[in-house]
Amino acid sequence: MVDVADMLSYFQAITGIEDLDLCTEILQAHGWDLELAVSLFAPVNPPDGSNATPSARPDVEPPSSSGSDQVEEPSSTVLAVAGRPSLTWRLVTLPVSVISGGLGLISGAVGLGMRITGGVLSHSLGAIGMDSSSDRPDDTSARLIPVSAAATEAVDFVAAFDREYGSIPTRPNFVSEGFMDALQRSRDAYKLLFLYLHSPDHPDTPVFCERTLCNEEVAAFVNDNFVPWGGSIRASEGFKMSNSLKASRFPFCAVIMAAANQRIALLQQVEGPKTPVEMLMFLQAVFEESAPVLDSARRDAEERINNMRLREEQNAAYRAALEVDQAKERRRKEEQEQLAREAAEAERKLKEEEEACLRAEQEAADKAAAIAKLREEKALSLGAEPDKGPDVTRVLVRFPAGQRKERRFRCDAAVQSLYDYADSLGYLEIGNYTLVSNFPRVIYGSDKLSLTLKEAGLHPQASLFVELNSSD
Repeated sequence: MVDVADMLSYFQAITGIEDLDLCTEILQAHGWDLELAVSLFAPVNPPDGSNATPSARPDVEPPSSSGSDQVEEPSSTVLAVAGRPSLTWRLVTLPVSVISGGLGLISGAVGLGMRITGGVLSHSLGAIGMDSSSDRPDDTSARLIPVSAAATEAVDFVAAFDREYGSIPTRPNFVSEGFMDALQRSRDAYKLLFLYLHSPDHPDTPVFCERTLCNEEVAAFVNDNFVPWGGSIRASEGFKMSNSLKASRFPFCAVIMAAANQRIALLQQVEGPKTPVEMLMFLQAVFEESAPVLDSARRDAEERINNMRLREEQNAAYRAALEVDQAKERRRKEEQEQLAREAAEAERKLKEEEEACLRAEQEAADKAAAIAKLREEKALSLGAEPDKGPDVTRVLVRFPAGQRKERRFRCDAAVQSLYDYADSLGYLEIGNYTLVSNFPRVIYGSDKLSLTLKEAGLHPQASLFVELNSSD
């Protein structure tokens, strides 16, 4: 079995691609099927004719105002898709001056991918003019272009183009912003970027702009399906882009897509004058080839947005449910606390009632004991019942419940002794009654208690009734 290192060596030897990372990704994209990868990708030699890349570009000169911003030509690898020789894909690393002019937006590329016929390209061509090991202390090739400068150049180009070709009803709607901002716009819209590098002094430029670029069908197709951006090679950003894309002839058009790690994907380029039909065929071929990738990226983004929205809704629902549960838990705890308070209050009251009952029982017992003692004392105070004799008074007491009690007393005993006798029997509540005689009716109340029986008219015998005192 061939190991990975041998497979990479074979693939490099067959294809001539030196970049090991690119070879690894190509083979990974084809499931490490060496035969399939070689059959789909082959080195492309520049064709003879109008699109050939000459060694010199006499019509491209750096802008006089920014000569120090010249950049070195990057080495690059160009790949062609089998079966589609007219479409080539190339990854280009942009100079820092261009990236900084667009706030580095390319570094967060949307992951449109570089998928074509099952292959994924992620080859970096190296930073242009950014050799940190250079021994030239005065090298200013990495000088940053302010955002306003890139935007100003774009506005100036659109204004100049309108002045020159504004009489033509249709033309591409070039965006009035720097390249990186235009690339960001295309990325946000899930469209490709149509790039036009304008060489004002080239003899083919006027005819190309009037007859091809401003052709009604070409302009409509570009405006509908691409984000158009144009730049003059006499301006700083346009010149840097011509160097980055290795433009060899003019007019120069290219279709570009954002890639990762400060790179762009050059999907196809057209150099030299073209007829409207040729331009349309070129644009349609690139658009049809890239449409599945763009649609997939758009669907992926929409799915991410929908998933994010769904997660937010789920999180909101979870938070709402959590708040409801927390509110229920708070109410449950409050109810438990209220029940506990009520139970404690009921227990306190019950305890108080029990204590009150115990006190009442104790008081009743104490009272009963006191009354019993008092009755006993009253019985003792009466002394022994005297025998019959002339000085002895016989008294009959009738109680409300029908009891009849008779006893003999000495005639000189006080009326109080009759009450003591009645109290000692325990039939009545002490102090809650009055002794009364009927014939004649005499009430022996508190005013007669000190009288003797004889003085009270009860000697030698008397019959008394017990009248209970009213509760009033």
